[in-house]
Parts: sequence; C-alpha cells; structure tokens
Amino acid sequence: MRTRSTGRLALGLIASTALLVTSCSGDERPDERAPAGAGENSPAPDAPPLEPLPEEIPAELRPYYEQELSWSACDATGFECATLTVPLDYENPDPAKDLQLTVTRDEAGDPSQRIGALMMNPGGPGASAVDFVQGSAEYLFPEEVRARYDMVGFDARGTGRSEPVECLSGPEMDEYTLTDRTPDSDAEIDDLLAAFEEFASACQEESGELLEHISTIESARDMDVLRAALGDEDLHYLGYSYGTKLGAVYAGLFPQNTGRLVLDAAMDPRLPTLTTDREQAGGFETAFRSFAEDCVSGPDCALGSADADAASEALLDFFAEVDADPLPTGDPERPLTESLATTGVSMALYAEDLWPMLRDALTAAIDEGDGAPLLELADLYNEREPDGSYGTTMFAFPAISCLDSPAGNADAEAVEETIGAYEEASPTFGRDFAWATLLCAAWPVEPTGHPVSIAAEGATDILVVGTLRDPATPYSWAEGLADQLSTGVLLTYDGDGHGAYGGTSECVDSAVNRYLLDNISPEEGTTC
Repeated sequence: MRTRSTGRLALGLIASTALLVTSCSGDERPDERAPAGAGENSPAPDAPPLEPLPEEIPAELRPYYEQELSWSACDATGFECATLTVPLDYENPDPAKDLQLTVTRDEAGDPSQRIGALMMNPGGPGASAVDFVQGSAEYLFPEEVRARYDMVGFDARGTGRSEPVECLSGPEMDEYTLTDRTPDSDAEIDDLLAAFEEFASACQEESGELLEHISTIESARDMDVLRAALGDEDLHYLGYSYGTKLGAVYAGLFPQNTGRLVLDAAMDPRLPTLTTDREQAGGFETAFRSFAEDCVSGPDCALGSADADAASEALLDFFAEVDADPLPTGDPERPLTESLATTGVSMALYAEDLWPMLRDALTAAIDEGDGAPLLELADLYNEREPDGSYGTTMFAFPAISCLDSPAGNADAEAVEETIGAYEEASPTFGRDFAWATLLCAAWPVEPTGHPVSIAAEGATDILVVGTLRDPATPYSWAEGLADQLSTGVLLTYDGDGHGAYGGTSECVDSAVNRYLLDNISPEEGTTC
C-alpha cells in the first residue's frame, strides 16, 4: 500500500470538502483512540547513519549546479515551467545519459520580502509534484506564505513528466489489478507470483537503465541541484508521506543547505521493509476501526450496528464473498474482485472526508450487489483514467521502493512464515500486505539502498508532523523521525487521516505557517 499523496489529496484524485477544525495546546493529551503501540516502534538496530556529502561540489558536477533555467508559461495559470538537467548517475556523470526533469513555479507575491523557493513533494513515491503544486498551492497555503515563497515543484526522476518509468499498458494493468492478492491455494500463489514477474519484467523492458537510478538518494541530490539553479543558499521544503523520507534524506546529505523543512505524515528511514509493511498494515487497521466506529454508530451501516470488531468480521466476510463471486460493476471486463474491493476500502481510509463515500460504496456492494462505487474508489487509488490509461505512480512506486530497500520476503514460504505477524497487526488487511511484499522479490534490479538513521547534524530546526490515527504512516514513525533528527521538532495532530497540514486543523496550519514565515518552531510536546 502506498504512502500516497496527501495534503487533502490535492492531486486532483478527489475534491476536498470542509473538514473539522480542532483546538491546540502544548499540554493537551491525545484521546483514547490513539493507536496501540504508538511509541513502541523498534528501529533497525543496525541501521547505519546517513553520512553527509562533501560540501565542495566535484568538478564534474559543477555544470549541473551552474546551469540557468529557462522559464516559460505553463498550461496552469500563473505558473512557469522549466527543465532541469541532472546526471543519470552521479558517480559517473555522462552528458549523453542526462535526465531532463520538469520544474514548475509560481513566484513569490512580494519579491521584496521573499524568503526563497518552497519545494514540495506530495508522496507516493511517484506522485507528480508539478501537478500537486499547480493544483493545490493556492488553496494549501495562506496568502502571506505565498507572498514570501516561490511555490516550486519538480517531478522526481522516473515520475510524472520527468522521464517516467513505464511498465504495462492500460489493458494489461486492468488484468494485473484483478489478480488475487490473498491466494488461498497453490494455484493462486503461482498466479500471483507470475503476475509480479510479468509486471517487473515489463518495467525492465520498457524502462531499462533508468530503473537503476531512481533512488531517493539520487532524487535528493537532484533537489540540491535545483536549489542551486534557483539561486537559493538554503532549501525550504514541504513533504508529505514518502516526501518526508525524501526531505529527511536531503537534510542528511546536505545539512549545511537545509532551511525550513516541514515533514508531514512522516516515515522512519531506520525501519526495515518487513517492519514498515507490518506497521503500515496496523495503521490501516487503526484507521478502519475509526471508520467502523463511526459507521456502526449511525443508521443503516452495511457492516452492522454492533462494534468495530463485528464490522471487521463483516468486511472480511464480504471480501470472501467477492473472492468467490465478484460483483458486477457495469463493466463486464472489470468485475469487483476481492483485490479491487480491498483497494477501494483502503483508498477511503486516507482521509476522513472520504468516509461517507465509503459508507455508500459498502451499502451498494453488500446490500445491493453493485460493485461500481467501490471500483470507482479503487480506480482513484490506482490512478486509472476514464479512457483506461493509468498514471505513472503505479509504476514509479515499486520502482523507487524496491531500489531503496531489500524485499521484505524473498518467496512464498517466507510470506507464510510471517503472515501471522501481519494478521496480528491487521486482521482486516494483514494478508494483503504480507503477500504484496513479493513484488520487490521479483524486481529485476538489485536494491542500492538500505535502512539508515538520519541525524542531519548542523541543520536548523526540522518540523515533523504526525497524525495519531494516520492509516499509511503510523504516528510512531513521526516520533521516530523527530527523535533521530538532531534538530527534529514533533507536532502532533490528534485526529484521523493521512497528513495534517492544509485544512485539516487550524492549530496545525497556524504552527506550520509560523514556522515557515518566522522560523519559530512549536513548543515541545504540542498537540493539536
């Protein structure tokens, strides 16, 4: 499951709605629905430190740092676009293999008070920062922030408009997403493994050498090249979800260039893949139970009227039913299978404002036998367009993830040995998460990354934001990231959903805006 884009899902996957505004204090305690185990997360004991790069720029990289961007008008009103040239391989730069990355900006409204460029990354990994900035900066930030920062986004290497990873065609992706991800027999295990192999082989065939050079470390180095090309001494940044990992890695590599960094819905880079996958499954379980409590407390909940445990059982029964007999959706080629139903439910857990849509979709499926609304949610997650094409995130996500860290499980036997721990963390989603680990086991490129601890010694305060019942990035990860950063400051949001800044909480927004504008961090222990 992706740590997908957030910021009120402002990539245009959904339309934002009005959200609950909460209060804030320095000593308010999280409510009783805080996820079990928060703060008990165990980092990889042997996670080595991420060492900073030398401050002096190597001679062979100076042409990239000294390039001048040529800006021109974009399709998006008020924005300019340019192309940034970066080496495919920083260790062996070859101009013949350079990559061209798309950059967009909206210049600060008050140039005389300009602080710098504010780069953004919405998560994924693989989501388009260009789309995110152009589509949401005006609504995400108040006028006073936009007056003092250039709003800047660039599509990271292998994503969006920046030489994206390519894999399967639209019809092939339709077939791939129908694959049973919770196999019940040897034959279904073989089918799942074959689907993973086919997907990975297609990525290698279509994308070639690019797959070896789309790591988070390389994207962080691209960010420093962009910082220099924009004429800034310090890099200021807002990252959501996976974007927090990218921002933290940048700070670890370039602490001397690190300005005001906001890392919302944080990841903990010390954790090995098995731990992150299992704890993310637990995060989705926590989020589902929050939804279930809300659902069963109202009238006509398709999951019953008892409690969250009973609702979970009802959902599992429903998954079993569509596994045996998929529901019609209006498209005979795309019935609602168990995998698509699970994806649809998971999509709606990213934001509390999607709960009404999920309630209606479950009612349609369970009570009326109509799988179309859940399929619509699954298509939102999978970035499937009405014409049957898919966005690039579905390809970039595994390509970046599998390069960044070794596979959690090597084969089906390993999954079966660990699946109990996944189901303990998440009775509802654990099996799905456990089997999904095998995609990286099939990946054609050996990983170049591994878990690391990031201190970023010498950086200014880095603001880490964690939401107590975040489905995709558990709160303990925010605690872990803030703890390992030498200047990390943790801001807690006692709420639901994936990410907090940008309309969820007036308290969070005020604290983040004050940090961005005045470089003043919230007091230690602040909870909104």
